[in-house]
Amino acid sequence: MELATILANIQGLTALAAALLIGLAGLGTAIGFGLLGGKYLEGVARQPELTGQLRAQFFLMAGFVDAFAAISIGIGLFLIFASNPFAAPIIAMAKAGAAAVGVAH
Repeated sequence: MELATILANIQGLTALAAALLIGLAGLGTAIGFGLLGGKYLEGVARQPELTGQLRAQFFLMAGFVDAFAAISIGIGLFLIFASNPFAAPIIAMAKAGAAAVGVAH
């Protein structure tokens, strides 16, 4: 297999992984906030005297749900915009092989 084909496959699969990370993080956060908000409103409707306590727990859990999405989106953006960490070993092996046969790189 040629080096260009291998690198193209790595870049394509990395882009697919980044898209899945960002997309599924957004989907999971949307579902999580929907369930969380529904349960909060249900709890306040059942026991209005606990509104303050439920609100504090709601915002704590909202922070956890949002942190998961932020971490996933950060990793996805790293894979998109940083130099590809999966291609570096292939490029190093290609340079070592080229140096072994005496080809200038």
